[in-house]
Amino acid sequence: MRSFDLLFGRPLATSEERAEQIGPSAGIPIFGLDALSSAAYGPEAALTLLIPLGVAGVHHIVPVTMAIIILLVIVYFSYRQTIEAYPHGGGSYTVASENLGKGSGLLAAAALMIDYILTAAVGISAGVGALISAVPSLHQHTLALCLGILVILTLINMRGVHDTGIAFLVPTYLFLGSLLTVILLGGFHVLVDKGHPVPVVAPPTLPPMTTAITWWLLLKVFSSGCTAMTGVEAVSNGVMAFREPRTKNAKTALTIIIALLIVLLAGIALLCRAYGIGATDPGSPAYQSVLSQLTAAVAGKGIFYYVTIGSILVVLSLSANTAFADFPRLTRAIALNNYLPHVFILRGRRLLFSYGIYALVLFTGTLLILFGGVTDRLIPLYAIGAFLAFTLSQAGMVVHWFKQGHATGRMIVNGIGATATGMTLLVVLVAKFLDGAWITVILIPALIMLMSLVRKHYDHTARETANPEPLRVDGLCAPRVIIPMDKWNRISERGLRFALAMSAEVEAVHVECGEEGDSVSQQWNELVLAPIRAAGLPEPRLTIIKSPYRFVIQPFVDHVLAEQKKSGDRQIAVLVPELVVKHWYENLLHNQRANLLKLMLLVRGNENVVVVNIPWYLHN
Repeated sequence: MRSFDLLFGRPLATSEERAEQIGPSAGIPIFGLDALSSAAYGPEAALTLLIPLGVAGVHHIVPVTMAIIILLVIVYFSYRQTIEAYPHGGGSYTVASENLGKGSGLLAAAALMIDYILTAAVGISAGVGALISAVPSLHQHTLALCLGILVILTLINMRGVHDTGIAFLVPTYLFLGSLLTVILLGGFHVLVDKGHPVPVVAPPTLPPMTTAITWWLLLKVFSSGCTAMTGVEAVSNGVMAFREPRTKNAKTALTIIIALLIVLLAGIALLCRAYGIGATDPGSPAYQSVLSQLTAAVAGKGIFYYVTIGSILVVLSLSANTAFADFPRLTRAIALNNYLPHVFILRGRRLLFSYGIYALVLFTGTLLILFGGVTDRLIPLYAIGAFLAFTLSQAGMVVHWFKQGHATGRMIVNGIGATATGMTLLVVLVAKFLDGAWITVILIPALIMLMSLVRKHYDHTARETANPEPLRVDGLCAPRVIIPMDKWNRISERGLRFALAMSAEVEAVHVECGEEGDSVSQQWNELVLAPIRAAGLPEPRLTIIKSPYRFVIQPFVDHVLAEQKKSGDRQIAVLVPELVVKHWYENLLHNQRANLLKLMLLVRGNENVVVVNIPWYLHN
């Protein structure tokens, strides 16, 4: 237990929840890593599509980035208003459900769940990509490295929000400090050398132009670059994680995150153009990330280079933490409305919604395995969910302000945000459809259908189990008791004693397979009936079932169901004696017929068949 506490932290009482709340400084690494780290793969995703344009392609990254920044600013002002309007957490699901209806809410929920899963997968794979850029010999271990980082992230996040924030503070600010230093140093050289800086380490030579510049190509580049905007919603989803005043702290964190992201995106784009840095083929052993090339060009491949690349690797991998922070909160909100299993509502030992974390890890691991841990293969699936959630959230806020009245200015801001993100969604959907976005288009309706079926089940269960009437006390009678009797020992004796105390009508059933002597029937009269007759108790009946094919459980279950039919509405209690060992591994030394029998009775039985477990504990 001590080692478990050391690894995952001691259990937290509900009263300690306030200590788990955070301020803006811790909010940046917890909720901002996805947005900030996207500066590492967003520009690269755009530059990858510009490879066929050669040198000319690099010059187009600046206007594309400026368009993305304008859109980012619009979304920023929209989400500031969302935080203010929904101080208890105003994610797209909540806003869309309350203002646009259940259908829109489910659409937002499905989009967000896919987005968070992809956030975790893309962050981890991009981090490994940064490592491979510095150490190309690790290329063949890409998937293993991705899965290893996923395990480490899971262990860190299972310690709770507060500990996670502390663990991520140093790498986050090291990443920001390193990249800002690269941008400032590179910008200084650009100014000194009048726009033509000499790289310390020359980047790979750009290939010759093999295709013409078209608006369609530029739209595809823009749609890939928009992955840099994912994660912007995270703060509005996690407002409740901040300490009081929650709204102010959340808005402060969001402002800092967006300001830093704008500086990073603009700086990287301008320096890539100045130094002539383009993307390389991510599937090639000679692959180098854009930030690896840029850092080497500005500062060379000394200690600073490896510190920077190391911080990028760590932060890209940790950027998946945004999904770890928000995915469990999202699944809880959906489960509260009966659209996901109620297990997602439960809080674990560290005040976490642990089952949301388990689900996220499972889906993320599956994605990494399917796509080999390569970022470029995951990017086409990425932006659809994020921009669909953006659009629904902003459209919902328009309706929210309209209902409030006297909020025309705020309604206009959210209206502009909804229009801009909606148009971007269409561009991304069309541009990326054949590259893999069609998978997201299929997954979202499938998730909505699944959530609707879950809700239908809960509604049906609620109707059938509702009981506004007082307790009925008529027709009460002791049940018929049936007990399986494998052999006569202390375990079966304990079960039979409980049966005799429970009812006057007891039947012991022994399934005879013909492989050994019938010890139960031989001992029945002497060891069971004789003491019962001496005590003047009702005699139990022994039933022997022949099983020529050596089946035990099936014949017993068939017998119970046949007896229940004869009994009509009278209940039959099946008592299952079971050996309970001291250590879990000792279960491997004993058959599990008792568990299988209980499962079969629960699956095939009905409300008139009651299963009672009779444990016999093995102490020594």
